[in-house]
Amino acid sequence: MDGSGAGRYQEIAAELRRRIETGELRPGDRVPSTREIIRRWGVAMATATKVLTELRREGLVRAVPGVGTVVDTGVRTGSRPSPAVSPQGKAAGGGPLPAGSQGSAGSPRAAGGRGSAVPAREAGAEPGVPPRAAGAGEFSAGRPGAPVRSRRRGAPDGALTPARITSAAIAVADAEGLGAVSMRRVAAELGVATMSLYRHVADKDALVLRMMEEIFARMRLPGEPPRDWRGRIELAARLLWATFRRHPWLAPAMSVTRPQPIAAALPFTEWMLTALDGHGLDLETVFTAYITVFNHVRGTAINLEVEAEAEELTGMSVDEWMDAQEPAFKAIMAGRRLPMFESLSASGYDFDIDALFEFGLQRLLDGISMLLTDTP
Repeated sequence: MDGSGAGRYQEIAAELRRRIETGELRPGDRVPSTREIIRRWGVAMATATKVLTELRREGLVRAVPGVGTVVDTGVRTGSRPSPAVSPQGKAAGGGPLPAGSQGSAGSPRAAGGRGSAVPAREAGAEPGVPPRAAGAGEFSAGRPGAPVRSRRRGAPDGALTPARITSAAIAVADAEGLGAVSMRRVAAELGVATMSLYRHVADKDALVLRMMEEIFARMRLPGEPPRDWRGRIELAARLLWATFRRHPWLAPAMSVTRPQPIAAALPFTEWMLTALDGHGLDLETVFTAYITVFNHVRGTAINLEVEAEAEELTGMSVDEWMDAQEPAFKAIMAGRRLPMFESLSASGYDFDIDALFEFGLQRLLDGISMLLTDTP
């Protein structure tokens, strides 16, 4: 996803370090959460986690349960030099910079993922445009990592449109989760009276439906699809995964048992159904296969939002949380004969959610291929 390895997390950490040292982020202020780092810089969860881990290692920030990660109260702004980083990835003192997550001896390591080949942006987004750089005062001290968008001063109601309202709601959800979206909050972001929104959108449920509609409208499937059925499904599934990656709130907002009427999602569905048509399957089986693949992508992606919320609630990264749980894992293993689990705990397991998605996708497609009369 971020594609630039350790250097990318160091660049982001350096930017946040500068903001702390210059006083833009003051002691006690919340720093961007992993969710905001992922959204703003277009990196994988593991990279975002390493950014905060590095700042904690330097003593610049600390985790506060129920609040998030904040600038440490002992930091003296303007007096701490930034550690120099050599091209070999070592700090000026000679020690290596933190590496990726690795399983501990007492329990399998659960990490957010080392990165992905899946692009952060949906296909069709502006090519070559990097995530917007953070400017002075863009992060709020009042909520974890949330950007402070400038309020429209007395914007006339006539300037409001459903599109503007929807875009503002998506920005809030991307930064803070769907639970932060309300008619009052969106109105505040736009600088208008709450009641003025109801002239354009009936209620929050209608707003969320518009948000989903807008996200799917941004997805662009290629005009020339792969010739084989598997290549078509792989392409569409990875595009959906990238979309869920960029908007973690979207997967939990969608339902398989009670699907929402999202017109912009129909081309995606048609693409998937067409990929399996003409290979000896009846229409019901084709549709069942499509739902199975869709639910794999969505079900895996739900964990993205759950993890982002857990970090904001506990103020701990996934690595820090797993370290804290190590005694509990050792306790439940004591006196039990669990040779396989003990071997796994001893060697460690580097959990990569992108790899989990891809592994599951390939196994699903392997199974579907067994049903086809031909497998070109």
